[in-house]
Parts: sequence; structure tokens; C-alpha cells
Amino acid sequence: MKIIFNLQCSMTNFQVLINVINMQQVPIKTTVVGSWPFPSWLEFASENLDKFGKADINEIIEDAVVNAIHDQVTAGLDVITDGEQTRLDFNLSFYGFIKGMQPNHEETRKFGPPAHDQRGKHTVIEPLTAPKGLGVVEEYNRLKRLAPAEQILKASIPGPYTLSGRMLPGEVYKDRWEITEALLPMVSRELEALVAAGCQEICIDEPSMSCYAYKEDTKRFVDIFNRTVKGIVGKTRIGTHLCFGNFKGRSVGKKTIAPMLPDFLDLTVDELHSEMTILNFQEVHLLECFAEKMDVAVGVIDVKSYYIETVEDVKERIKMCLKYVPAEKLAVAPDCGMSQTARWATKLKIANMCEAAKQLR
Repeated sequence: MKIIFNLQCSMTNFQVLINVINMQQVPIKTTVVGSWPFPSWLEFASENLDKFGKADINEIIEDAVVNAIHDQVTAGLDVITDGEQTRLDFNLSFYGFIKGMQPNHEETRKFGPPAHDQRGKHTVIEPLTAPKGLGVVEEYNRLKRLAPAEQILKASIPGPYTLSGRMLPGEVYKDRWEITEALLPMVSRELEALVAAGCQEICIDEPSMSCYAYKEDTKRFVDIFNRTVKGIVGKTRIGTHLCFGNFKGRSVGKKTIAPMLPDFLDLTVDELHSEMTILNFQEVHLLECFAEKMDVAVGVIDVKSYYIETVEDVKERIKMCLKYVPAEKLAVAPDCGMSQTARWATKLKIANMCEAAKQLR
């Protein structure tokens, strides 16, 4: 029985590798960062969970993921996610899996225009642990069960530096760097568990690194990232997403990728994704440096605008990218996750992006 099981696991891993290789060969691949808009009923349900039983909630979750899969497949995406439909916040949803901290409501601004300082903060009160993991494996297994068999699937998880972003060290840790080091093995274990579950592609989101590359130690960022993914190198397709923030459609970082160079070229990734539309493609030439070391996913859709990019708009943007990134190394995506953009606009934007890529192939 053990031999048969091992053989089945080997065949599963072999098929994963074949799918990954085929995906890499797609010129101008279309993908998303991770999140997808909630349908209106999911927004309502998430605010009224006390009215639902356990079976109801399980049904809501499954329906939401089926919804996200349908939207993405219908749009024509080559690579899809579960839309992060079970996450109410990019970081804070993971805090429910991490023990050793408590909410700190005094540190958040309550009124005025929405911005990052209104997002929840937590104070660390004891050494951090995640005894049941971070929940991403369960998300991936659900996606794998519900998605079309031939579809390339991607899981996303915040890296430890970004994950530490809403945590205050209290008296347990000295600073954010120490919190990051405490979180690093938790993220690494989740990544290894994802690979064991057969995950074909994993995006480690580290927007905090790109937001603060202009003022923090970029070599230290690279070291943190590379240690986080060390256990999965060569076992799955590793990507990272770098942006300048997108809470309520607002950025928080200095909008330039220049400070990331040259150190970020040493990231251990197969694919690096960066915002570009929000930069008006003024730094598109810098992508050439990244393309020499890795595949490049480029944001060609503005998630912060309700202007619906036409197919011709997107084709023009892709052509700008092709001057610096070969088609076989280029993927196109929205600038960031789509969770902060209305679903009706998201579907139109992504469908036009996919059609533009298809025409240019």
C-alpha cells in the first residue's frame, strides 16, 4: 500500500510539473494576483454570520469560490485563484490563525477618509504561534476540488514581512524585524504544506517590501524572502507580488520600482509581478533587468480606476512591455488584487485584458 501511495504521489507531482512547464510556455500569459471582488450577498453574509449555522456558512464559502472561479474562467484567464473569498482582509484574516496577540483599537483612526491607518492593529502579548497553520492549504484544496481539471491554479499568501504589518511588538519583540523573524517559519511551513498538497504555483505577496524599498534595507528584504521560500525551491512555481498598497483603492508606498534595484534581482522567484499602470509605464524599461533573471508579470489594468480599459488600450500597454520582456517570459495581470474594485468593473477589465493578450499571441 505504501508503494502504491508513493507512486500515486509521484504521478500527481509529475502532472503538476507538466502543467507548470506548459504554463511557462504560454506567451503573454494572463493571470491575477490573488483576490477577487466579493459578490454582494457574500458581503451581506460576512456581516451577519451570527444568523447562519455551520452548514450554511460552509455552503456560502463554497458558493463564493465557485462564483470566483466562474468569473475568472469566463474572462479567459490562464491562471486562476480562489479569489481569496474566505479572507475579509489581506493580513487580518490570517491573524485569526496566529496566537499571542490581541486587538488594539486605540491605535486606529476612526473617522475621516479611508486609509491604511484605519485598518486594525494588534499588540503582541506573548510569543507568536500558529498551531493549526495559516489556513491556505484548506483554501487551495477547496479550489482544486471545485475548479476545472485542466485549469492552472495559484495560491497566494502574504510573506512574513508584510504579514507583520498590522502587529505592534508590545513587550515581547523589539521591533517589526523581530516579529517578521517569528512569523517566517510559520509561512515557510505553510508553503511546504501547499507543495505537499500539489499546489502548482504559489504567490508570496510582499507589498510591504516594495512600499518601503525606498527607505529600508533591501538586502535584508531579499534575505528574508529567500529564507522563507528555501524549502520549496524547485518544487513548485514561486512568484511574488510587489505593489504600493491598495486599501480602499489607495496607495501607501512611494510609487517607484527603482529602489528595488539591483537587490531585488536576487529574489529566489520564478516570476515577479509589479504594478505598472499606476506608474503610467514610466518605469517599464526597468523590467528588462528583471526579465534577465526571472519571468515578469506586469500590471496592465488599473485596479484603482473605474475607467474600463478597452482591448486596444491593453494591447498598447502589452506592446510597451514587449520592448523589454520577451513574450515567453511575460505575463499580464491587474496592478494588484481586485478585491477593492467592484465586481462588474472587474469582469469587464479582466475580460478585455485576456482578449488583448489572445490577439497579440
